[in-house]
Amino acid sequence: MVGLCTLRVLVPPYTIRPGRMSISIIIPTLNEASTIADTVAKARAIDPDEIIVVDGGSTDDTVAQAAGADQVLIGPRGRAAQQNCGAAAATGEVMLFLHADCWLEPGSLTAVSKALSDEHCVGGCFRQRIEAEGRRYRWLEWGNAHRVQWWQLAYGDQGIFVRRSVFERLGGFPPLALMEDLFFMKRLRREGRFALLDGPLHVSARRWQQQGVVRQTARNWFLTGLAQLGVSPDRLARLYPLVR
Repeated sequence: MVGLCTLRVLVPPYTIRPGRMSISIIIPTLNEASTIADTVAKARAIDPDEIIVVDGGSTDDTVAQAAGADQVLIGPRGRAAQQNCGAAAATGEVMLFLHADCWLEPGSLTAVSKALSDEHCVGGCFRQRIEAEGRRYRWLEWGNAHRVQWWQLAYGDQGIFVRRSVFERLGGFPPLALMEDLFFMKRLRREGRFALLDGPLHVSARRWQQQGVVRQTARNWFLTGLAQLGVSPDRLARLYPLVR
């Protein structure tokens, strides 16, 4: 199903899974023709209640390659807008936002449901496994996990999931061109407990391999620091290539 992004109420298409909450996986895309079919297939393998791909105006074959999803929507460009678009069309009790170069292992959604069986838990994310060998990547995984443990700040490539009721109460992701995940997390962590699940969530190493591990990490820290000092993420987006 391909359609424009609109706010609508749908009849739930999912099958009741005993002992598990209904979970919608939402994947924003932009020029991901080489990865999205595999991402959707791997998402299907973990048995979600629905998969929604929201494209931001790809100029390649992404939309056609995403045909394995339950819905393929066309939305305004930008991860914040695309993810909000997918959330508006989703029917699950829980929304899991997955980047197009990430995938989860079987059992991950059962772990999500178990974590949210605690009424004080509002959402969570996963430990990462970056798909490359080398100590630098293991240090990145360690640092990203401890950022969540110490400061309750998850990034989008950690598979953020959240209760629908909480997501709607917060108004979704803020309409920013960059760091929508960081600013959403600042609000979400005030709502209740945030879980870090073992997963792992597998992440393509392409960004670090293209830019260099040190350079990519230093740039992320630099931009995050400027945002914390009050520089508009929309201005910072001009310094960050290929923002999705």
